[in-house]
Amino acid sequence: MSRLLQINVTANWGSTGRIAEDIGRLAMRDGWESWVAYGRGTPVSESKLIRVGNDTDMRLHALQSRLFDNHGLASAKATRRFVNTVKEVAPDVVHLHNIHGYYLNYPILFEYLKEWGGPVIWTLHDCWPFTGHCAYYDFAGCERWRSECHDCPQLRSYPASLVRDRSASNFVDKRNAFTGLSDLTFVPVSEWLDGELHKSFLGGYDSCVIHNGIDTGVFNIRPQKEVSEEGRKVVLGVASVWDRRKGLEEFVKLRERLSDEYIIILVGLSQEQIAMLPSGMTGIRRTDSIDQLVGIYNMADVFVNPTLEDNFPTTNLEALACGTPVITYDTGGSPEAVDGKCGVVVPYRDAIALADSVVEVCTKRPFSQKDCRDRAVRLYNKDEAFKQYIQLSLIHI
Repeated sequence: MSRLLQINVTANWGSTGRIAEDIGRLAMRDGWESWVAYGRGTPVSESKLIRVGNDTDMRLHALQSRLFDNHGLASAKATRRFVNTVKEVAPDVVHLHNIHGYYLNYPILFEYLKEWGGPVIWTLHDCWPFTGHCAYYDFAGCERWRSECHDCPQLRSYPASLVRDRSASNFVDKRNAFTGLSDLTFVPVSEWLDGELHKSFLGGYDSCVIHNGIDTGVFNIRPQKEVSEEGRKVVLGVASVWDRRKGLEEFVKLRERLSDEYIIILVGLSQEQIAMLPSGMTGIRRTDSIDQLVGIYNMADVFVNPTLEDNFPTTNLEALACGTPVITYDTGGSPEAVDGKCGVVVPYRDAIALADSVVEVCTKRPFSQKDCRDRAVRLYNKDEAFKQYIQLSLIHI
């Protein structure tokens, strides 16, 4: 029986944790033994679980990272213990996801992977592996990562450092650690990220784009589309955390350009953010109820994603699967979710074009529920998407 080991900061929780869970489930269905190594939480999984370190290790790693900008260079003892466990598991394929998140020492891990020499698949969910500090850089307009990072303009962004700027050394450390593997294949989850990868020091490796997928059986068109109590046109935004890069300020600007016949509903806001919303905007706390979220998607006339930096947001896919058209800024891989039958791509941070597109979609109704859902089912069904990982693993063993 072949053995698959996936490594991610979470297991069966959060977007990347659920992706690893689904890949493990499909692997087991095909006769594999599935293991998932993770860094935080107390997850329940169909795969066998290995925790890297403990809560104390993670807190100490986070503290060092905030003081010294050495994210991924702490947790040495925890990582050595983990490597010993990996040797006992004896995987046939190692599949990396997010190895950042204050739980793993990447030089120690990659020293082992080079000695082992087996096939490694690395799904890229962001840009952290080839920068000296940040996970995204579009908002800052920084391109130093193309040659060599230094004097980081986003030192306070995740993974935040409050004291030291180690971006130049981090860049060199990552380049030394992540290059030199004999059998490494990258899987960017968007065409955009694939392009960025090949501009970086990792560009010499093979890559294969596999878009994220969703459960199109759960995210579905309700028999009767719900309407708002006030009868206004509903503009929807959804995020797990509304930080600056998700575009909360863009929604405030949009509100100023729309008439009172429109209402903006944002899901995932904190109580403090909700209290600060202007008239005509309604905030909803983050919900763990998928049924409630599906109902909200169905209620909307249009889903708007004014993200300022992103890879391939699954909220676009969820909206489409519920029959709701998508309007997005031309940011990262976000435009890849839509075509001319189900959505609109607006120039980056063009508030006028965004408002005009919302009005046009809500009044002229150029997109049908069927076309929106058909695209989601055809391209982003998670089982069909994640089967490609199993096929990729089989090629390499």
